[in-house]
Amino acid sequence: MDSLVTVLQTLAEGKVAISNEQVKVYRDSFTEYKKDKLIMVKDLEAKWILAVGDGVLYESLTGETLKGYGKRCALSHENRLVLNQYFPYTVPQAFGTEIATMGLGDRLGLASPGHIETIKPYRVKPILAQQSIRELTLTNRSMIDILDAAAFAVFQEGYKDGYGADGDHIKLEKDIEYALSLGISFLTLDCSDQIRNDLETISVSDIEGEYEKLPAATRDYYYETYFNKQFDVNGLEIDYDKVDVIKNALLYGEALDYTEHVYKTYIQNAEKQIDFEISIDETETITSPAAHFFVANELIRRGVNVTSLAPRFCGEFQKGIDYIGDITQFEKELKAHAIISQYFGYKLSIHSGSDKFSVFPSIGEHTNGLLHIKTAGTNWLEAVRVIAAINPELYRRMHVHALEHFEETLQYYHITPNLDTIAPLEEQTDELLPAYMNHDAARQLFHVTYGILLTAKNDQGKFLFKDAFFQTLNENEDAYRQALVKHIGKHLELLGL
Repeated sequence: MDSLVTVLQTLAEGKVAISNEQVKVYRDSFTEYKKDKLIMVKDLEAKWILAVGDGVLYESLTGETLKGYGKRCALSHENRLVLNQYFPYTVPQAFGTEIATMGLGDRLGLASPGHIETIKPYRVKPILAQQSIRELTLTNRSMIDILDAAAFAVFQEGYKDGYGADGDHIKLEKDIEYALSLGISFLTLDCSDQIRNDLETISVSDIEGEYEKLPAATRDYYYETYFNKQFDVNGLEIDYDKVDVIKNALLYGEALDYTEHVYKTYIQNAEKQIDFEISIDETETITSPAAHFFVANELIRRGVNVTSLAPRFCGEFQKGIDYIGDITQFEKELKAHAIISQYFGYKLSIHSGSDKFSVFPSIGEHTNGLLHIKTAGTNWLEAVRVIAAINPELYRRMHVHALEHFEETLQYYHITPNLDTIAPLEEQTDELLPAYMNHDAARQLFHVTYGILLTAKNDQGKFLFKDAFFQTLNENEDAYRQALVKHIGKHLELLGL
């Protein structure tokens, strides 16, 4: 208690408190509002906000009064909303098309401080809250949880340069409405349910038959607009034959209708500016430059303004590892996609972008450093690396469990690791365990089993790994922070940002 009194006294004098053995004080969080002073504190139990004063902010925060010295305010949803009210820098915002943005999905709610430190030297804005409905379901978290964690991280770091929050890969209108009601600033509309995956496997005559089922006015419009037409897109020539027109109309027609509906129903009528991204990458069909132009041109015709668009690139952007495929062909198509994006005035978006080190220089070059890139699971893998180094016994148990349950994850993710190439665990000394996170198959093993590992329980209903996992990271938060600075920093360096 004496150490806490010291902290309070320094606050009362308007000074930034210092750390000691019992209490860690996050100096950068220190802030004032009229008569009140706040700072984030961590003791042996948890992080919390120490409030001193007698003004309206102090009264608005809920917490336990500490013998007249101030108030201990939990990092609760209610207190996050209070911070949002008094400190606008804790509210997520849209960034538009004039600066690069990086989605930094945080599956644990612990990574954002490291992300903030990482991006400060670079020409990029962080989208700190970014988790798909799939990820939230697998980790038993909510959209409120990720928004709260991001805002408190921004407060902890005293970061006032702006951050975003992405309703990531949302498909359903009810989820769009909910995400917007919570204050997200970025919406990624996943159109995969509206995009056909069978056109590459059926005959031309069958495709033509499908096309004839469209309304005559729709067929006539597509023919008149695209058939035997050539488009000059900043020097890139794009043209369409009959089959091209039919395939694009069938592939993307329903997705375009849905996108227009979502934009005009929700985005245009949102209470604040929203970065609106279209995802057409979660499909089996590679997005050719001609298909990209078709989609973009139709969006413009319908009055839909997007901030970014994510095509399905050639090759494979599998989770947690480098690009798989012909890099020369990728660069050729990437250049075309970038030209199309620049022509229409939105950013090219790179999904599953983490760890694609071999193609980052090309991506940075051809987008002129103006892009959106999504990362997520790589932050979890860096946490696993920290666990392997600091708590090897826990890592070993997680490794075994992940191998036993790997097949269950393939219903959610497309990855092709050869698990037989992973060195047997029993042959590795503790010092060698972190090196598993340098091996592609081991990385993918852990990348997709995060939900299973974080929710697994024993017969008594106790978590097998989660509690020890979080305790280890909380006790070694600086190690996790520096791991993120190094790993995500490598991404930004190679992108040339």
